[in-house]
Amino acid sequence: MPKQNRSSKKVVFFFPSFASTEATAPLGILAVATPLIRAGYQIVLVDSTITPDFKKRVLAEVRDAVCLGISLVTGPMIRETVEIANAVKEWNPDFPIILGGWHPSLLPDQTLQAACVDYVVRGQGEDALLELVQHLQSGAAPDLIPGIGFKRGGKLIFTPERPLKALADMPPKAYQIADFDAYERKTGKRWANYTSSLACPFNCSYCTNAGVYGRKWNALSPEQFVEETVDLTRRYRLEMLWVVDDNFMVDLDRARGIAEGLIRAGSQYKWSIQATTNMVARLSPEDLKLLNRAGLHQICQGVDSGSPKVLQLMNKTFQDFDQIYESAARCIEADIRPSFNIIFAFPGEGRKERRETIEFMMDVCRRFPGAEFWTNIFTPYPGAPIISRVQELGIELPTTLEGWADFFPRYTVLPWLKGKDHERLQTTRDYLRLAFDRIPIAVDKRDPITRIAQKALSLPARWRLDNDVYKLPVELWLNRKLNERLGLARSKPVVDAKLLASTRAEVAC
Repeated sequence: MPKQNRSSKKVVFFFPSFASTEATAPLGILAVATPLIRAGYQIVLVDSTITPDFKKRVLAEVRDAVCLGISLVTGPMIRETVEIANAVKEWNPDFPIILGGWHPSLLPDQTLQAACVDYVVRGQGEDALLELVQHLQSGAAPDLIPGIGFKRGGKLIFTPERPLKALADMPPKAYQIADFDAYERKTGKRWANYTSSLACPFNCSYCTNAGVYGRKWNALSPEQFVEETVDLTRRYRLEMLWVVDDNFMVDLDRARGIAEGLIRAGSQYKWSIQATTNMVARLSPEDLKLLNRAGLHQICQGVDSGSPKVLQLMNKTFQDFDQIYESAARCIEADIRPSFNIIFAFPGEGRKERRETIEFMMDVCRRFPGAEFWTNIFTPYPGAPIISRVQELGIELPTTLEGWADFFPRYTVLPWLKGKDHERLQTTRDYLRLAFDRIPIAVDKRDPITRIAQKALSLPARWRLDNDVYKLPVELWLNRKLNERLGLARSKPVVDAKLLASTRAEVAC
């Protein structure tokens, strides 16, 4: 067993960078911190995005701590995770390092095999982590703690799964440990993530949600949502909340109750949600206008493809194109921005299906100015139903924790998408970004001249997309030069906030 400082009441958390221009407090760490704080522990949070020389800071903080906890999802966050964990192990090979979050929950065996990892916490970590830290302090064996994994005598040992608790039975998040001033300096906005429901009743082929939460949706009451969010935004002067529920609109009466409660409370913050398009399409224009009066300004929806064939392959039979157009029209009428997610190169998508998707996107953006699309390249994430077909599809999954660091949609090369075809799709995605405005969370720092120049570039970009012509992409070169002029190229997020959400559920599967 790793050795630790048993007299200490200090727990250090490290959060590896996922964004530079769209950073905010890590919700997972805020969740597991509350039981520790209530038990008398001192919490230190080091977020590499806002902490200069974060490695030096972590190494200084762990010297008198019980353990180091790291929360992460699949992708680039793993790189800094391994870097920090190895640095701590070089200082003290016996110091306990605990990994939790989405990736360790979905691949606990492989994660725990890493030499720099001593423990993993699977699923909801609030109770499990507290019990584990208490056992580390006392020196007791952790065999009876549900929901964890550890090493003994060179073997991996996993305890039984911990039953999931309803969200209403979980403690509130420890937002008080977050440095919102530092996040505001980084992004230009004061904002935070908030969770009001868990799980999704649907089971899209690419989605990892069922792998952790199953499909049993549960949610906070409207009263609790209103009380917590109004207090949170006023206490920390937050102007926006990103409600990261996988499917906010499952219960329409709850959504209406939240809107009515926020209006009565005189809330001033704006908020965004994720929801499946079929759920949004059930809302009447009056419902959406009510939600907008309550501060809702954006609904992110997983359209995922403009091809009926591909939607069938994705197991999205609950969604049709009439609903998508109806949802966009009603959102625009209510002054709510409809944001749609697209997944390119899903298995079975060919040139014809891809073209159908691009034409669909162009049509929606032209018919409903203000609508926006965010595109990904298909990635078979751990826990998704399609992961069972990876051998058949010719995909080689990483065999180590470190190997997953580069396994991310922005850079995915697939057996059926490589070489010139891969390059062409990436160029298409760049033109889609240029053709229609996408509004990020961070403050727009462009000067008027740059905005006008990029608006002018959108016109030839739309022509290229209409005509499927991408040779000599001079507009992309000019756009890069404009971004370099503003320093935007240097501060481009490794993973932006919307894509972080999509690694879990591809934006409301």
